[in-house]
Amino acid sequence: MFLWAGNKGVQASGHERRTIYQKIRGSDILDKRKTVTALKAGEDRAILLGLAMILCAVTMYFVLGVTMLRSYSDSVWTEETLCSVLNSSLSSEVNCSYSCGSGCRRTSSFPCLLVFAQLNSTGRTIRLSLNEETQGLSPECFFVPRCRQDSGAMHSAVQNVSDWLRAQQLLPCFWAPARREAALLVRLYGRRAALAALLWPSATLGGGALLIAMVKLTQYLSFLCEQVGGADR
Repeated sequence: MFLWAGNKGVQASGHERRTIYQKIRGSDILDKRKTVTALKAGEDRAILLGLAMILCAVTMYFVLGVTMLRSYSDSVWTEETLCSVLNSSLSSEVNCSYSCGSGCRRTSSFPCLLVFAQLNSTGRTIRLSLNEETQGLSPECFFVPRCRQDSGAMHSAVQNVSDWLRAQQLLPCFWAPARREAALLVRLYGRRAALAALLWPSATLGGGALLIAMVKLTQYLSFLCEQVGGADR
């Protein structure tokens, strides 16, 4: 009878151990499932973020292609050389208009700065403009200040530019074979500006692609680890 009771106690103890082991194993499996679910959700979010970055980069490429890159490719100011400033003088007043409120427009004036320079590559004398925008607004004037009510401030801005030009000997400039009478000091849509504009969308595109590649690599390495673990068991 004592032996039977002892065997029964041993069986109960073994059953308790199995029950505890099953609970621990079940808890481990549950924790592992939770971890796998959390990791999969994080991977899905990372892939979505990478796809969003790529889509944003493609949109920026499209916008830049329509605006800046198109202006760069259509620009006629393609020849770069050095210009020697020959003369800079203030000419007649030029009228401009500015906004004074909703539906209100008033006029002001600024002096036209005439600048003549010599192209070192050809020796031809040309009229110099600041950039494409100035050339379009006023082909005769080198600099067009922002129109405002205070005409004295505009006169001062033009005078400062004139003084700066008189102190220069040689300046890099751009000229167009089709426009032999004019040249630009600065190109708004030049090669450097185009490359700088493409920097951010390129970085965004590369970051999105790298993020997706890292997630896929992590999933592949996890799959290999599971295969190696299954083979060992």
